[in-house]
Amino acid sequence: MFQEESYNKHGNWYNTLFPTEESKKAYFQKFKEADQNTINNWLQSIQFSCLDPLISVPGQAWLTVGDAYGLDANYIISKGNANSAHASDLKSDFLKVSHQEGFIHSFSAENAEKLSFEDNSFDYVLCKETYHHFPRPYMAVYEMLRVARKGVMMIEPQDPVTKMPVFLFITNVLAAINDKLVQKIWKNRFSYEPVGNFVYKVSEREFEKLAAGLNLRLVAFKRINSNFYYKGAETTMANRGNMKFLKLRIRKKIFDLLVSLKLCSSQVLTSLIFKETPDEQEQQKLKQAGYHLVHIPVNPYL
Repeated sequence: MFQEESYNKHGNWYNTLFPTEESKKAYFQKFKEADQNTINNWLQSIQFSCLDPLISVPGQAWLTVGDAYGLDANYIISKGNANSAHASDLKSDFLKVSHQEGFIHSFSAENAEKLSFEDNSFDYVLCKETYHHFPRPYMAVYEMLRVARKGVMMIEPQDPVTKMPVFLFITNVLAAINDKLVQKIWKNRFSYEPVGNFVYKVSEREFEKLAAGLNLRLVAFKRINSNFYYKGAETTMANRGNMKFLKLRIRKKIFDLLVSLKLCSSQVLTSLIFKETPDEQEQQKLKQAGYHLVHIPVNPYL
């Protein structure tokens, strides 16, 4: 089936781009300095800040999925608090380099659909900018929930339609006439990436339903705008005097305003599915960090 072809393509992707260990090390150096003030790191920091309410609790064990360079695991361990992070990706070639450089502490090659760990092996699992690559994403999220004791966090591009009722109404009307008309106004309805995957964008409602189906009691969401990457962002400094950075900040402020006014959906959605409901203090931390908490009612038939 296609999922095997998809995983083979993804597994070979980085080795095609960087065939030797030397080329991997050279590329890795662009990311190693976590404190480097580049536009790429500034954009990454917007997403990484979503973890802060959880990693502020000491002694948490994390698994990062699809963490090609080990950046996600590095962020968690760099914040201290005795938190640990095991990095994983479909192929571990880059993670091997990261480990040799002392960037991460442990790693393994993992297929998200069949993780090698026992049930409840980690407190949390982080899947950042990876879920949208999966050919069978629900199988992956069930596996992540299996190995997590407390919950799973996903930071992924958001499907815009469910949060834009006017646009949804228009697409429904056009679809009733001719489905081809929908394609004319919704250009990225079916979007694909060079490695061959369909871009599986997420929505709040689908994770609410997934959690309710598993009889879980809490999900949380944070809407962010961080999709402003461009080629060269890894080496362009995020200084206020830099015109590229200034224009990017203005674009982000406009997007943030439109999202706050509910005129459009955010570019990225951070979703938290809790297996273990956090205490009131932890829930307050999430709210203060900008999360919207959805409490799922008790199933009256259980």
